[in-house]
Amino acid sequence: MTTIRHNGVRRQRTADRRKKGSESDAHDFTAVVSGIRGEVRFKAPLRDFTSFRIGEGGIGMPTLMRHAISRSLAGLEWAAGIPGTVAGCVVMNAGTRLGEMRDAVKAVRMVDPLGHIVDCPASAIQFSYRRARLPRGIVVGVWLQLKSASRERIQTVVKEYLRYRKDTQPLTLPNAGCVFKNPEHEVSGRLIEAAGLKGARIGDAQVSEKHANFIVNLGRARASDVIALIKKVGRTVEEQAGITLELELKIVGQP
Repeated sequence: MTTIRHNGVRRQRTADRRKKGSESDAHDFTAVVSGIRGEVRFKAPLRDFTSFRIGEGGIGMPTLMRHAISRSLAGLEWAAGIPGTVAGCVVMNAGTRLGEMRDAVKAVRMVDPLGHIVDCPASAIQFSYRRARLPRGIVVGVWLQLKSASRERIQTVVKEYLRYRKDTQPLTLPNAGCVFKNPEHEVSGRLIEAAGLKGARIGDAQVSEKHANFIVNLGRARASDVIALIKKVGRTVEEQAGITLELELKIVGQP
């Protein structure tokens, strides 16, 4: 609510409590999402827009990408198939072989531990591989710099990449995405496969036979199974290849 009041956005008293996005100038589009899951609401012609701001970091990347495509805005094609939130993608500097979050971020809005709103330009954020060094606080909004492009071309790129993900990743089984970061000049999946770990299993947690940098749940895997398998993979790769794999996943709490 502090963010909404600060931006002069009117709140509608409707049954579903949807918020109305305010219009802005031709270079910065404001969109407010309703609730932590939210939705983008475009309230101005976007033909000449090349950047816009998300009102909350809780919007899902698939939703954001769909709306960007509908307005012929390119720059998020790399995120096709990524289920995370915008804020999560900023904090992790999420990315794929096509690009990463820092390529699109113009600025980030945060709430610090004292409740103050802080706007950080991209130049003040230290982005690195799957990491963004941000001030302490919570990401609540993001300005994205996108480019006008043919909607058909954007859709073609997205469809091709989704097909690639389907062909190379175990999307039909529960998983948390890539487990390890790629070491410099190497690929974690190749190292894990070379160590003979494809199909390795602890309980119902298994190193995917389709992509070795994924651990899938075959049905009844426990968190402790997954963590034990992660440790086994890391230890085996280090013993055989002399390379220490760094986690891309973040493990929260203890099983």
